[in-house]
Amino acid sequence: MPAPCASSPATGGGCCAPGPRPWRAPATSTRAGSTWPSPAFPSTSSRISTGSATWWTPSSRAGPTPACCSVPPPWPRSPPSPTAASACPRRPPSSTPSPAPAWSSAHSTSAVGRSPTIGPAWRRRGGRRRAHRPGRWSRRSGTRPTRCGATSRRPSTSTSLSVWSSSSTSATPSRRRRFLVDATADESSDYYIPNPDRRAEIVESRDEYTAERVFWIPEEARWESLQAQAKLPEIGVLLDAAMDAIEKENPSLKGVLPKAYAREDIDKRLLGELVDLIGTIGFTDTDDHGADDVLGRVYEYFLGRFAAAEGRNAGEFYTPRSIVRLLVEMLEPYEGRVYDPCCGSGGMFVQSSEFVAAHGGSREDLSIYGQEFVATTWRLAKMNLAIRGIEANLGERSDDSFHRDHFPDLRADFILANPPFNKDDWFSGALADDVRWAYGTPPPGNANFAWVQHFVHHLAPNGIAGFVLANGSLSSKQSGEGAIRQKLVEAELVDCIVALPEKLFFNTGIPVCLWFLAKNRHGNGHRERTGEILFIDARQLGRMETRTLRVLDDDDVEHIAGTYHRWRSASANHPAGAYEDVPGFCRAAPIAEVAEHDFVLTPGRYVGAPEPEDDGEPVDEKLARLRKRLVEEFEEADRLEQVIRRRLEGLLDGR
Repeated sequence: MPAPCASSPATGGGCCAPGPRPWRAPATSTRAGSTWPSPAFPSTSSRISTGSATWWTPSSRAGPTPACCSVPPPWPRSPPSPTAASACPRRPPSSTPSPAPAWSSAHSTSAVGRSPTIGPAWRRRGGRRRAHRPGRWSRRSGTRPTRCGATSRRPSTSTSLSVWSSSSTSATPSRRRRFLVDATADESSDYYIPNPDRRAEIVESRDEYTAERVFWIPEEARWESLQAQAKLPEIGVLLDAAMDAIEKENPSLKGVLPKAYAREDIDKRLLGELVDLIGTIGFTDTDDHGADDVLGRVYEYFLGRFAAAEGRNAGEFYTPRSIVRLLVEMLEPYEGRVYDPCCGSGGMFVQSSEFVAAHGGSREDLSIYGQEFVATTWRLAKMNLAIRGIEANLGERSDDSFHRDHFPDLRADFILANPPFNKDDWFSGALADDVRWAYGTPPPGNANFAWVQHFVHHLAPNGIAGFVLANGSLSSKQSGEGAIRQKLVEAELVDCIVALPEKLFFNTGIPVCLWFLAKNRHGNGHRERTGEILFIDARQLGRMETRTLRVLDDDDVEHIAGTYHRWRSASANHPAGAYEDVPGFCRAAPIAEVAEHDFVLTPGRYVGAPEPEDDGEPVDEKLARLRKRLVEEFEEADRLEQVIRRRLEGLLDGR
């Protein structure tokens, strides 16, 4: 395992080391004029006491920042949550035990009991603390149960009321508001506040939202306020003003939200009825996370409908959900930096966040970075993530990842992407000697291997990438593409190739495949995989959902991903059993054999034909049986023909 980078904390939590990202403290605190230190990679913690508030902050780091650590996270991070990963059957244990973080010993019960924004996080009532109730965050131990039965620890660094509330409680403005209203009004809650005016002040405190990285929505821009004015003729102006107000309060949304509702060609009566209709759906009225999840699914549904209507143009912004899910299930991005340099509407990030939540993790364990060339699509991605409360760094504007890479020093743990197929207008003289072309300059007429090398350049030492490419990338030898592919194979970067069925995309009938590249195939928590490549031929999987569109079902995704996981895992340790080659579907081929085939990576060349089914019946007997059945079918057809003739004659005679 590579050593942590030079500026890594003593715990080994540097950005090049495996595990969660280093903590970056919030930039400022609103308590008693105190100031948090500027974002830094902490190596030690120091205690700050101001009045009745006590909390821990990182001290400044020593030494310069290496290039791989110089990219800021998309938001101020909380300390990492060292979840007991091995308790989850899908979550592989770390190959080496991680040392305790520098801040862990400091965050004792006495150190974390107070919140700098509103004072004590637990309320003194009658000189005692409220007893801890099962299923909630424990202020004594700092643990909570996870979905997989493990416990995760979350030291207090928040400047808000919910010092120990789970991240899912505060993902969106409506969810955060519900938490604040319920927690401060519940007499059995540790956050109970008897004074109703003080409760209202906290619920309307901007800091209580921004400190938890939740968008702050001004009162005039809230849906209930707009719905109350839906019948007014100036509803279009009010909607535009609401969008302006939201962008003003949340700089990350600047220039993203639509502001065209006041146009004369929009029927204001219908617009008001639409506002009323959306209000009746009750996105903000359901319990727990249901409302926000429904809203996100509605947004995704309309993206899919729009993609279907756009047809060939849909590839600019939409990757079918089944393909995104397959990529995520194969890579398993439990924690770390996730990057997509052609992110479209952000589907890879949404699915990664859902994957973490489904396996008992926290979305805060992921740092998301993306870039998108098309301005409209970039705005779609920003809105898609904002609706779900997913924080991400998508840059300040849309841009070309080749010519204006927003994250030149980023080294990602996971790269998921669906780049434009066979793009022919990507090259310029400025890219001729680019540092990214370590395996050969890509041909100006096709960007496929420019994308591949861009991904390799941005991978961390233990990083892994999964992406979609046209099948031509597996065998093309034009303009040096074969030489680049050969160097990638010889560098032990190619981990797995998956051939996909046709008609999976709205916009193209071009056969596509999945590439998986791994920077560290010597282990990285898995078995040694050097000297071989896994080939999977999944062209026969999936079902036709419409006449022109095929989808991969959950069983298909599980079948493909499970095959890959069994192959890369130690045979005896995988819960699904040892990997075995399956003729016609999968095979682990030696790189020496790939070299014999001139480094062509088409899976069908290596997996062979499926074994013929043998039912045990001798061929002669089977032929005789089938011949007899065929004669019987012919006789039955003759009989039915005579019946039909007689009935037709009867109908004609009765006229």
